[in-house]
Amino acid sequence: MRPSAAMAVLCMWIAPGAAQSGAVAVQESEMAESGQVRNVAANLDFSTWMDAFRRRALATGLRDDVLDRALTGIEVNTDVLQRDRNQGEFNLAIWDYLDSAVSEARIRDGRRRLAEHAALFDRIEAAFGVPREIVAAIWGLESAYGAVRGNIPTIEALATLAHDGRRAAFFESELIAALHIVQSGDIAPERMRGSWAGAMGHTQFMPSAWHAHAIDFDGDGRRDIWGDDPTDALASAAAYLAGYGWRKGQPWGLEVQLPDGFDFALAGPEGRRDVAEWAALGLRPVSGGVMPDQGMAEILLPAGARGPALMIFDNFGVIERYNPADAYVIAVGHLADRLAGADPFRADWPREDRVLLTAERRELQERLTRAGFDTQGVDGRIGPNTIAAIRAYQLARGLVPDGYASHVLLEQLRQAGG
Repeated sequence: MRPSAAMAVLCMWIAPGAAQSGAVAVQESEMAESGQVRNVAANLDFSTWMDAFRRRALATGLRDDVLDRALTGIEVNTDVLQRDRNQGEFNLAIWDYLDSAVSEARIRDGRRRLAEHAALFDRIEAAFGVPREIVAAIWGLESAYGAVRGNIPTIEALATLAHDGRRAAFFESELIAALHIVQSGDIAPERMRGSWAGAMGHTQFMPSAWHAHAIDFDGDGRRDIWGDDPTDALASAAAYLAGYGWRKGQPWGLEVQLPDGFDFALAGPEGRRDVAEWAALGLRPVSGGVMPDQGMAEILLPAGARGPALMIFDNFGVIERYNPADAYVIAVGHLADRLAGADPFRADWPREDRVLLTAERRELQERLTRAGFDTQGVDGRIGPNTIAAIRAYQLARGLVPDGYASHVLLEQLRQAGG
């Protein structure tokens, strides 16, 4: 397992009461630049690093007795380091990812859990306005509905990664956040377990996300996302989405049929427009009926012009705050739809395609830039700048401008000498 990326992108810690005194949440890069966390940890032995860390931890308001209890006996966890070193490159095609994420077994288990906890989901929907199926889908993807929450000691894992130095600022901030959870009394340190990278509980919150969004929904005085009872964890996930602006009644997205002659240059954020305008251009839901009158939307082509076309709404971006990968958001949304009884995607995926390796994505960016279509950097990430460059190249060559980074496109660039 891994931590939810959106919960790990912005490493945020504000000491209790600090918000009113003008303290500001600090991003990882800013923290590293400011020297608040010294990235020399990798060059120190663990005990020396721990002594220095303890002084920094005390400065955040942590008590000696809490540090004694939580840090005594902590050692470098070599399994955590091995997992961190051997993170495989994510080269799974979206259709293969969805085959697993939205499998028949996951749909069946999710419907069973929805029925089992129907009263709880009623309360969560009433309190936060987030559909039960969305919350259940996150639960299913993050921990297989609580079956796989992780069993690695969180404090030891975070201390190992903070000492290691590769992302010391981020993991030290999360370690301090975890220790403040212990100090709050919500959980004993020995019960705080999760993934190798520090994500915890049914919905895999990082410690900073727990501080910002965890809810005591069962009223027992603790925000318990770790135990067998999923009440607090599920409510916390709903609170997270609500806190980022979930719009009640708005879909995350829907599959649409594009009209003949559709201008693929309209896909993406730049083409965002009112649903009524999309309807006037001839777009229709593949399931029939009329377009949902839910404001602005954009067209997402996760596999280019030859795969499903999705009309996505603001709630897509809200789920993206949980994890910014399009594949993850589509999986959550589609699993939620399937839990509610919807059909699979109608359009076929281009299963004969394969995703580009990181080196190939860099090569694609380099060749596009040399050919006069600047990707604004070569980092192996297919972001908005690279998609815009691909579209410009496709338009210039009379190709379908879907912005899709495929091995076919790379081969065309190679043959053209770009």
